[in-house]
Order: sequence, then structure tokens, then C-alpha cells
Amino acid sequence: MLKLNELKGNAKLLHDRACASLVGHAIGDSFGDIARSPDYHLQYGITMDFTSKPAPGTDDTEFALLTAQTLIKGKGVLTDALVLDAWKTHVLPLSELKRGGASEREAAANIRRGVLPPLSGIYNSHYMSDGAAMRVTPIGIACAGDPARAAALANVDARISHSRDGLWSAQSVAVAVAVAMAGGTVDEICTEAINITPADSWMRFTFNRAFDVIKEKKTLEDCWKPLHDVLWTEYKSVSPEAVASALAIFKLTEGDFKRGIIYSGNFGRDADTISAIVGAMSGAMNGMSAIPPEWVEKVRLTTGVCLPFTKGMDLFDVADQLSQLIGLES
Repeated sequence: MLKLNELKGNAKLLHDRACASLVGHAIGDSFGDIARSPDYHLQYGITMDFTSKPAPGTDDTEFALLTAQTLIKGKGVLTDALVLDAWKTHVLPLSELKRGGASEREAAANIRRGVLPPLSGIYNSHYMSDGAAMRVTPIGIACAGDPARAAALANVDARISHSRDGLWSAQSVAVAVAVAMAGGTVDEICTEAINITPADSWMRFTFNRAFDVIKEKKTLEDCWKPLHDVLWTEYKSVSPEAVASALAIFKLTEGDFKRGIIYSGNFGRDADTISAIVGAMSGAMNGMSAIPPEWVEKVRLTTGVCLPFTKGMDLFDVADQLSQLIGLES
């Protein structure tokens, strides 16, 4: 993994990886959402490609853009006040949060009745969902080569809607992307993502279970069923299942972008979030050259299906602004 001072001198590399990570996130979101649909199952069985341009995403991409805009507005700094203001501007006015997650809906309800962060995340029946983990890719991008800063900013962003494992999973994803942006190996990325979680947490427990399966079974095909068996929960969007699944698929596909998207998108369960996380990590690690150009064009302009303010946003423009934040607050 490159040091931060080494990264700062290579703006072209950082811009490329930032674009690939944010676009990879959006591709995974759209691919996973479509791959789990009954129509695609009926027509194709296993999904190898996804719908024509534009590809609608879900809340995974659009809440990530909310995080990105908040981070850009704060010039690389996040505070509870900045995050709360962004939610008051773009989330709370919506009478219905279409395609949104339960954790975000409940956080919005809490804020409307005066329960503010961090209590809006603590007093939330879905505080352990993957809703925070799905939106922190921009933090990892802006914190390239600085995983400690990534974890700190993810804590601030997550606590408006999450607590404990839901928050720790957000830190895990942000750290993974920050390490990937700095050229970390697959093993370095996975190790840092796991080690940021508390040793006695459910999140760490499921990470360990997943990687025990990988160590024993070794191949993706042999791991496929056992991973589902050991990670399954009643609530498919809980972080210890979904984020552990994403890191396992990333490891088993050795960080390869296209294979990672295909296998994570077809993993079932909360496939859009699993695949968005895999896409963010593998995009950051490999850069734009690893991503099929036709996939990029399907997601580059967002559709605003969940948060209307994101409609028409160019992911390349957002990634460019995020890459300019790298190293600002180190």
C-alpha cells in the first residue's frame, strides 16, 4: 500500500481510482438489484449483464452521493451538524423514501420528532442494517491511504442512522476503500477491513466465520453454499451478513472487477448492497481499465429513484471533487 505522501503526487492515478470506485459502486448497485429480480431469474438464470442505459440504481448509490456532497461541502470534514443539515435538506422533506432502507426511514422519523444524532442511530430498530455501509464509498475515496481518517469520518456519517455493528460495518467498508485506493493488495484490504471492527463484535464474528470457510474450502464454488449457511440471518440486510458476504466475495474473486460484480450480484440476499461494496473496493483497487466501458455508460448519470436531488448527477464529476479532498485533513 502506498503512503499518503506518495499518493498526493499522482493526481492522475487518484482521479482514475476515484472514478472507478464510485462507478464500481453504482454498477454493483444496479447489477445486484437486477440480478435478484424474478424476471431476470426467469429469463437468464444467472445474470451476466444488466439492463440498458440508464440503469436505475437504488438507495445504495444515491445515499452515497448524499455522503459525497456532504463531504465536499465540508471540504473533507464531516460533523454531526453537516450530516444532519444534509438529511434535513434532501431526506426529511420526502413524504416517501422510495427504494430507501428501513434504517434511513426510521432515522428520518427520529429526526422529525427531535431525536438527533447519535440518538437517531442508537434509538433505531434497524441500527445494525447495512444502510450505512452502503453509503461510505466516498469517504474511502477521500481518505485514500489514510484508513484511520476513513474510520473516523465513517463514524460521523453512520451515527445519524446506525449504531454498533451497523456503524462498525460502515467503518470497515470505508477503510477497505481507502486501502484499495492506495494500491493495497486483496489481503491488505481484507485485513484492514476486519481489524477495524471490535474483537468481540458480531461483525468480527461473521468476518471470522466467512474467512474460516474460505481457508477450509478455498475455491469460490466450494465456498458458495457454506458461506450462505454460516452467514444467513432472518433479516437479509443486517451488516454482519451482508458486509461479511461482500468481503468474502471480494477475497474469493481476488479483487477482479467483472468476476466480483457477477458473483456478488448473483449472491442473492441483499445483493445490491453486497455488489455495490464489492464494486467500490475492486474499482478502487484496479482503476477504470478493469471496468467494461458499456457498464460505465449505463450508470454514469444517476436517475434519482430514491433521492430526487441526485437525478442527472455525473459520477465522474463527483469523483473528481472527491479526489481533490485526498490529504486535505491529514
